[in-house]
Amino acid sequence: MPRLTDRKPAPPPGSPFLPPAPRPQLPPAAREVQQRATAGLVLVLLGLIAMVFGGNPQRFKYVAGVALVVSLAGLVLAISAMRQAKRAGNRRPRGALPGVVIGVIAAMVSGAILIAFLAYPAQTTQYMDCMAAAHSSAAQNACWQQLQQSIKP
Repeated sequence: MPRLTDRKPAPPPGSPFLPPAPRPQLPPAAREVQQRATAGLVLVLLGLIAMVFGGNPQRFKYVAGVALVVSLAGLVLAISAMRQAKRAGNRRPRGALPGVVIGVIAAMVSGAILIAFLAYPAQTTQYMDCMAAAHSSAAQNACWQQLQQSIKP
């Protein structure tokens, strides 16, 4: 039977002035998980680029719908890659976190534009036509004021 004096002494408490000991590094994510995260990031960026360079106002509602679907697909891929890496005890794959952040932004923007087109189709089409013809900030402000006037009950 061990004696009380045979115990190992307790380690000294860590100093609050020293940095904590480094944590052990996790192994990198599997190749398939990394590719899924990259594909998610690419899809999300495609959805965001489609929203930025939407084209003419008559087709913009269709572009917003497609951008929403593509952004959501990329978001699902990025989140599933992060979850699978966490389940396997690996590091988060590169591109997964930016894919999630950009995917949420792209889905919110394209969803909001799509809802605006569905709720007020004539007013938003008129606003898009007005903004396409506006070449100064005063003309753009006039378009915005006209949109606000047409939406008010």
